[in-house]
Parts: sequence; structure tokens; C-alpha cells
Amino acid sequence: MSKTTSDSSTSVLKAAGVMGFATFLSRIMGLVREQVFAVMFGAGNLTDAYNVAFRIPNLLRDLFAEGAMSASLVPVFTRTRVEEGDRRAWRVAGLVFRVLFTTVVLLALVGFIFAPKLVGLYASAFRQIPGKFELTVEMTRIMFPFFPMVALAAAFMGILNSCGVFFLPAFASALFNITSVIVGVICAKIFMYHGRWGYFPIEGMAIGVVAGGAVQACCQLPSLYRNGYRWQKKLTSDPSWRHDPRLKQMLWMMIPGTVGLAATQVNLLVNTVLATSQGPGAVSWLNYAFRLMQFPIGIFGVSLASATLPKISRQWAHKDIKGVSQTLTHSLRSVFAINLPASAGLAFLGFPIIELIFQYGRFYREDTRATAYALAMYAIGLTAYSAVKVLVPACYALNNTRLPVISSVLAVLVTITLNLMMVKPFGYWGLALGTSIAAIFNSVFLLFAIQKLIQEKGGEFRFAPILRGLMEYLALALFMGVICWGSYRFSMSFMTDGLFVHLIGKSGIPLVRSLRMAFLVFEGVMVILMSARVLHLEEANELIDLFTEKLKNKLRRNST
Repeated sequence: MSKTTSDSSTSVLKAAGVMGFATFLSRIMGLVREQVFAVMFGAGNLTDAYNVAFRIPNLLRDLFAEGAMSASLVPVFTRTRVEEGDRRAWRVAGLVFRVLFTTVVLLALVGFIFAPKLVGLYASAFRQIPGKFELTVEMTRIMFPFFPMVALAAAFMGILNSCGVFFLPAFASALFNITSVIVGVICAKIFMYHGRWGYFPIEGMAIGVVAGGAVQACCQLPSLYRNGYRWQKKLTSDPSWRHDPRLKQMLWMMIPGTVGLAATQVNLLVNTVLATSQGPGAVSWLNYAFRLMQFPIGIFGVSLASATLPKISRQWAHKDIKGVSQTLTHSLRSVFAINLPASAGLAFLGFPIIELIFQYGRFYREDTRATAYALAMYAIGLTAYSAVKVLVPACYALNNTRLPVISSVLAVLVTITLNLMMVKPFGYWGLALGTSIAAIFNSVFLLFAIQKLIQEKGGEFRFAPILRGLMEYLALALFMGVICWGSYRFSMSFMTDGLFVHLIGKSGIPLVRSLRMAFLVFEGVMVILMSARVLHLEEANELIDLFTEKLKNKLRRNST
């Protein structure tokens, strides 16, 4: 590897590392949030109602915030900065903020008004249980203001990433989780002890979501101003917002992506309807499992994608086709290096992980087992999910919005077909398996499509190093998973949950579970580290060296 390529790869990994650390903090707080839910409400009718209610404004967030909008805004802002200067770029950013906020507020109002229709579309089976449908409608209306705020937060994040600011935007979601937990628990307790107000305690958690969204957006504003954003008066040379070519370019880029994401939401709708037909708890089991799978995706997949997108946008703008290929290849191999071991860990150790995090209060052992089955099925597609997070924004950076639409529609058709086939013989976890298989199909399709796109520009995008990396890290992940699973089974014979109960009471249960998981995680990490060194796995060693370098620098600063 040349020095330029090495520096390029290192810069992406450093940016991804910064985002990954911030996202790690966010995901930890997200798990705390899920723990609070599990302890207070378990996995039943109340949590089913909450999850469906939260899913509806999230549908719009996926369409207008974290999906097509973010993927189209970053390349347009980057190109405007390169070709027309900073003032023009910030003018475009301001127009995007205004148009986006106006649009999403109107959509939120429509959603608030038609909430019963939306809930009926997603979860008509809830009508069979008295009060469940009405509670879902009420919480949907409470949480709709969350949508405009999180849409703005995603736009702020895209602009800051383009400016090379990665930590704060990623950490903003941690602030969302912290705020939503604190405000939600306070409101839930108030509603619990003042039942005459007529609110269910779980509706307090819905209020917490709205408060968290406001904090997530507002906390990024100071950083935007530090990087140059100002409310700009329109100059005579500036086109009006209706005729601004850069804004039009971004909106036209958004349309195909939004269509593709709309197809994904059709898939989500079908899965939700199928899950609600599987009895009380099925929606919640799938949701808890998916949240755990999102942990490594959010830390590594989204972080690598966010760090890669601005770089590929600059390389494509400067017609550096070779650089684009190298950046994509290295990013995908880094996805394999991190996500395949994470997939194995979730699949082989799903039960003790869920037991440690959730199995308290109203969340019972049967819920743990059911959630672990779903998690194992989701883990099969975890690496593919993360690869898609890198490949879809890459298509936008390469000025192609058609490929994500085609891949999304095809993946939706595959998912719906598989889930309709699997839900009857396998039940709720068949939905997770079908979703994973479709994600693998989606990533492979995008890979071939991007290869063709690069070749059309006279470049070369080779599959051999990508496939070799996949096989190497897959073998390593399976090896680690089998060893950790054997250790877990062995440890259960002498490290039972009741080991310290006679000494310190019920608090001994989470202590034993924590010690057991700490040992298993340490063992898994050591297996990966030693194997990566012995087998000379490039990306894994780069990640290790990057981490140890940061640790040495921190220790050196602390010692001076």
C-alpha cells in the first residue's frame, strides 16, 4: 500500500474512531434506556403499543432525516464549498435548514391529525385487546413533535461532518438518550402516582422522547456557528430559494432515495403487521433484539459511512477514481474486521447478553430466550447492514441516486417474500432471519452496481481483496464465537446467578452476570487481537495500532 493510500485510510479510520467513540457512548445510553423500559414495563402490551407508536414518526425520520436527506446534503455541500466557496456553501446549508424544517413541521401536523389511520395501518390487530389501540394512538400523537427536531439534528450532523466535526454530532444522540430517560422516568413516576390525571406511566416515556429530540438538535447549533454558519441576507446575485440550483440538485438527489426508503417502509409495515399477529410480546422481542444489533451498526457501520462519505465526495469531485476505489475497499474490509466478530458475539452469546442487560423486573427468562432467538437471526445480517450503510452514501457521492432505489426496492421484495414464507413455520424470529437474508442480498447487489459505475468512469474496483477480507474475518469470527460459547457453557457450572446472593442479596445476580460477561468479552477480544497479529490481518491491526496510539498519547499527556 502506498503512503498516500495509507494516510487516506488512516484519516478515515481516525474520523470513524472519533465517531465510533461518541456513538459508543450514545449506544450505551440507549441500552440504559432499553433497560429502564424492560425493568419498568417488561415485554407485553404496553411496550408493544409504545414500540409501534415510536415507529410511526420514525418512518418519517428515516425518509427525511437520516436517509436520503443526509446522503444527498453532504455531497452537495462539499461540492459547493470546493467549486463556489464557503459563503455560497453556507447559503445553501441555510436554505436546506429552512425548507426542511417547514416541510417536516407540516408533515408532523398531518401525522398528528391522522394518527388513528396510521396506527390502524400498522397494528390493526391491537384493536382485539381493549385499550391497546387507543394507547398507541395517544403515544403516536405525543411523539410526533420529535420528528421535526430529529430531522434538523440530522441536517446539522451532515453539515458538521462535511466540516470535519464528528464527535459532537455523534454524541448528540447520547444526549437524546440521556434526556429521554431522565425526563421519561420523571414523567412516568408522576403519572404513576397521580393516576387521576388519566395518563399511563409509559406515556411519560413518550414525552421523554420529545424532550430528547429537542436537546439533540439544539446542542449542535453552537458548533455550527463556530464552523462558519450564519443567517445570511440574500444578495442580489443570489438566486431565490425556489430557483437555487444547488438546492434543486439536493432535492432531486433526495427524490429517488426517498422513493427507495419508502419501499423500505413498506417492508417495515408488512413486518410490523406480521409481528403483531404473533401474540403479545412479539413486537417487543424483535425490538429489543434489533436495538442490540443496532449497537455495533451504529458504532462501526454508521461511523465508517459518515467518515467515508465526505472523503469519497471530495475524491469524486476531483476525479480521483483510483482514490474512490481504494477508500471503498478499505472501508468495506474495515466493516468486516469489526462487524463479523460482533455478529458472532451476538449470535453465540445472545442469551447471557440479554440476561445481563434486560432480565430484571418485569422482563422474565422466557422473554430473554425469545429475544435471544431473534437476536441470533438478526446477527446473521449485521455485517451486511453495516456494508449497506457505507455503500448507499457512496452511491450518492458518486452522483448516482438510481442504484440505492433499485437495490432498496429489490431488497424489500426479497424481505417481504421471505418473511411471508418464514413467519408461519418459524414465528416471529423468522421475520428477523428474512430481514437478514435480504440485507445480504442488498449489499451484494450494491457492490456489483458500484463496480460497474466505477468501471464506466475508467476506474477499477476489484472484488478479490474484498472477498478475501470477508473470508478471513468470517473464519476468525466463527473461531472466536465457538471458543466464547464453550467458555460460557463451562462457566455456568461454577458461576451461577445465585453465587453471591447469600452474601449481598439480589444485587449479587447482576454482579455475577457482569463478571461472567466481562470475562467472555475479554476472552473474545484477546482471541481477535492475537489472531489478527498472527495472521497479519491488515485492517484489524490498523485498528489495534490506532487504539494503542491514542492510549499511549493519553497516558503521555497525563504523565506530563
